[in-house]
Amino acid sequence: MKNINNNIGVSIVKQTIQPVYNFNAGPSALPSAVLEKAQQELLNFRGTGMSVMELSHRSAAYEEVHNNAISRLKTLFSIPDNYEVLFLQGGASLQFSMIPMNFLQKGQKAAYVNTGVWAEKAFAEAKLFGDPYEAASSKESNHRFIPNLHDLKINQDDEYVHITSNNTIYGTQWKDFPNTGEVPLIADMSSDIMSRPVDVSKFALIYAGAQKNLGPSGVTVVIIRKDMIEKANPNLPTMLKYSTHSKNNSLFNTPPTFGIYMLGEVLGWIEEKGGLESLAKQNEEKAHLIYDAIDESNGFYIGHAKPESRSLMNITFRLADQDLEKKFLEEAKEAGFVGVNGYRTVGGCRASTYNSVPVEACMALRDFMIQFQKNN
Repeated sequence: MKNINNNIGVSIVKQTIQPVYNFNAGPSALPSAVLEKAQQELLNFRGTGMSVMELSHRSAAYEEVHNNAISRLKTLFSIPDNYEVLFLQGGASLQFSMIPMNFLQKGQKAAYVNTGVWAEKAFAEAKLFGDPYEAASSKESNHRFIPNLHDLKINQDDEYVHITSNNTIYGTQWKDFPNTGEVPLIADMSSDIMSRPVDVSKFALIYAGAQKNLGPSGVTVVIIRKDMIEKANPNLPTMLKYSTHSKNNSLFNTPPTFGIYMLGEVLGWIEEKGGLESLAKQNEEKAHLIYDAIDESNGFYIGHAKPESRSLMNITFRLADQDLEKKFLEEAKEAGFVGVNGYRTVGGCRASTYNSVPVEACMALRDFMIQFQKNN
């Protein structure tokens, strides 16, 4: 059966496009194999005669897509059985509010570790509901490092501890995670989820916008321990309760079906790449190509993050001369490097080397950086 919507002489013309190296911080690069498969299935999804975007979210065809994405995520990330995987909307920014709504009430305390802009935004939202405090901060150094685990000031009567595992703007990343004992540990992993193996059992809740490592924007993944769902505040609007989405397999209302389909296909690509151990090794290799260009430049390039806190996902640096920095960004754009400008309020340069960014792109940027230094 043909979809009558597509029976109007649609033609796809292949164009010759100059290759680009996508270092965008998010939405970011997607695997070309996944994009090609989505293109092939776009008008007729697996014999349905419809696009996956046209399927009812109550249909058997979509249910298979939905459950397959959850299953793949559980397997690849080694998620224990006492956790739920939820597909929500509103991005990580909604989780900044939803977490304290569910787990923090007036007079109750929660510890927040301030390592950058997104951590600060989460902290600000928590203040609307309870009495959060900063357990540690790197703000005085312009967020050049991740605080030492021994410096964290955590109280055993805190409702939870919140961290941001990777900081896209400043290019820092947690290498080890704090042991918070009986206090639930919550992490925003938006920009490094699935880039390396993680012991999920250390966390009570992990959340991440999909648009860095998991797929297109529009899907938010929440991995939550079941006892956290049970202890959450029941006196909330329906859509803001984790229990609503848990009880309904994230299908209480219409989910972002195409985004979840793409997320499942990206997870399939990760399986084909050998899983998280293999990706972690490749991500190390990619990042070190660019960090080596910075470290061996004799101060021509200046890395922002301290070496022990450097992110493998977002490499941030400046040039010693501001005019040269402007020239560098202009010539990089002309050479096909996309997204190497720093965050709009910070400036400088940034290369985001997420899972889908190939080694060849990082080699090309490394070579461009070396040649630019020679020329200037």
